[in-house]
Amino acid sequence: MSEQETPKRTEIKELGEFGLIERLMQPARLHNASTLKGAGDDAAVIDHGAYLTVVSTDLLIEGIHFDLVYTPLKHLGYKAVVVNLSDIYAMNATPRQITVAIAISNRFSVEAVEELYAGMHAACNYYGVDFVGGDTSASNKGLIISVTALGQGEKERLSYRNGAKKGDLICITGNVGAAYLGLQILEREKQLFLDNPQIQPDLDEQAYLIGRQLKPEARKDVIEMFAKNDLVPTAMIDISDGVASDLMHLCRQSGVGAFLEESGIPIHPDAQVQAIKFRLDPVTCALSGGEDYELLFTIDPAEVDKIRFLPDIYIAGEIVDAQDGVKLHTKGGNIHDITAQGWVHF
Repeated sequence: MSEQETPKRTEIKELGEFGLIERLMQPARLHNASTLKGAGDDAAVIDHGAYLTVVSTDLLIEGIHFDLVYTPLKHLGYKAVVVNLSDIYAMNATPRQITVAIAISNRFSVEAVEELYAGMHAACNYYGVDFVGGDTSASNKGLIISVTALGQGEKERLSYRNGAKKGDLICITGNVGAAYLGLQILEREKQLFLDNPQIQPDLDEQAYLIGRQLKPEARKDVIEMFAKNDLVPTAMIDISDGVASDLMHLCRQSGVGAFLEESGIPIHPDAQVQAIKFRLDPVTCALSGGEDYELLFTIDPAEVDKIRFLPDIYIAGEIVDAQDGVKLHTKGGNIHDITAQGWVHF
């Protein structure tokens, strides 16, 4: 497209609700035999047979959960799906279908909404999930996205938040804190741009951190490793609100405490460096930053050999009695109470 050409803009009212839905769902492909009927009827029809059905719903609201100043619509669509799939994987289950409902203001064109849905379709195709329907509505202001994910899991292999017991080992996948630091970079660049629109951001050196914020991935690979190694976590949660908050959720549900080793918290080198540049403590960013969508889980110590040599999994601590609280053991030998300072929804 030349600089002189104006991108095509189709008003949503030209298509109407059903025309818009048909256009947005046209790229959807079915990946699972359990999907008997996808979009196009009054309801999707799903046959999960002997498996238990697992359902999760998340709501994303413009101005609260995302900022379109620095969030491309395609990335937003991808992320909206991924954060829901992560909840299903956190049950040690496999996502199979999603439905999506959106409310959009008249500032969005058909092409803009198509870009949003292109990201959703890309995520579905990458994770092998069927996009089976949803709803659209007008919004007085901004964009609202609601995604519901449906998955299936074997009864004896599902992992809940309430299964951790004293002596279990605490494990964390990947690395934590990077998404939070990516957000801080984007917020800084946004403010610089608002102060001086002539400034063009140069974000190449922070590509990893920004990618962790704008295009996270769910840990499908870890769930597949669990199955391959016949491992069922005693409890599990995905890290969306921050390690501290989510560990406390798990402990509260299980009626236990936790002893977390600072040396066991995985932090990416780029996150270490950027935290120091921002004059922040990298460990605080790792504990309190959200949106990493890694998995925090516990295992029976008798199963430790099953994960000892698995890639990207780190033993970070131990479950203790509830009366002992949730504590952090620092590298300097000090012990501190862990407080939940992550994402607050209200």
